[in-house]
Amino acid sequence: MPDIIDVVLEMGRAPEEPAVEAGAPSPPLPVVSTPRLPEHLDALADRARDYVEAASSVNTRRAYASDWKQFASWCRRQGVEMFPPDPQVIGLYITACASGKAIGDKKPNSVSTIERRLSALTWNYAQRGQPLDRKDRHIATVMAGIRNKHAAPPRQKEAVLPEDLIAMLETLDRGTLRGLRDRAMLLLGFAGGLRRSEVVGLDCGRDQTEDSSGWVEIFDKGMLLRLRGKTGWREVEVGRGSSDTTCPVVALETWLKLARIAHGPLFRRVTGQGNAVGGNRLNDQEVARLVKRTALAAGVRGDLPEGERGMMFAGHSLRAGLASSAEVDERYVQKQLGHASAEMTRKYQRRRDRFRVNLTKASGL
Repeated sequence: MPDIIDVVLEMGRAPEEPAVEAGAPSPPLPVVSTPRLPEHLDALADRARDYVEAASSVNTRRAYASDWKQFASWCRRQGVEMFPPDPQVIGLYITACASGKAIGDKKPNSVSTIERRLSALTWNYAQRGQPLDRKDRHIATVMAGIRNKHAAPPRQKEAVLPEDLIAMLETLDRGTLRGLRDRAMLLLGFAGGLRRSEVVGLDCGRDQTEDSSGWVEIFDKGMLLRLRGKTGWREVEVGRGSSDTTCPVVALETWLKLARIAHGPLFRRVTGQGNAVGGNRLNDQEVARLVKRTALAAGVRGDLPEGERGMMFAGHSLRAGLASSAEVDERYVQKQLGHASAEMTRKYQRRRDRFRVNLTKASGL
């Protein structure tokens, strides 16, 4: 289908490149010609394009497009063909990434970045009807060696615990709409264990906007969030807090009432002097910036150097905070976070008593 292929090819076009050394070959990308669809199928082609885009998140498509363009540029510089997919070429490319010798790299790529680049190549080749065999020895063996030699423990964001969150809330101005909005975002993100995209993707009700990822219903005892995530739809229950000052439901109700929001996105940009509300949905990056800004202002982890503290907080700090502080059966935390396994939930549990189960003493030593 031409329109779908056009979408894919648009992602695969090579970026503008700096001049290369004299005599360096620069083979062009292959031209894919497709027949024109009958006009009466244009509407279906448009809908198909929408479904292609809906198959993955915006962030994933952006990352895959960037990785594909980098690979195309690397192939041109090395004078090798991109098509058909050659496992030996891919093996050399990931070696260059691990060695810090890919295009414009200032340092070697991390193992997770190389894994993503490999996934991007696999996806892009598949969209062109030319599958890449990742199990080929030229790829699989090299990738195994990269993991063994360069793999490092994951760098996790710091968990925001309840006492941290309360201190962060105190840094916000309750006399402005921006302060009320930020307060509701922090409390809802923490109590719901939400991803930053889930926080800003909520609407006041069902089927209100095309870019919504869920909606909220408020009841006497709390609120119910219906969210569309990576693994489908799930429900998240957020109960009322023990105090109005830390209750996510009260915070959200106050924001919606004073901002006069009854339809569409819950969280929107506040303009002017902090008292004018726009109609557009916030970008999910705003959640990460909010967490970082308020955590630093509140002095969370003040025992660490300022530069180090600035790298420790982001949107995931709220999810990790709930997982680390909720004193309930682990399965309830797992359900709230939408994890498929308890093992994934445990990865979010930080700054807790790691030695409350002491097997040394239990063994008699």
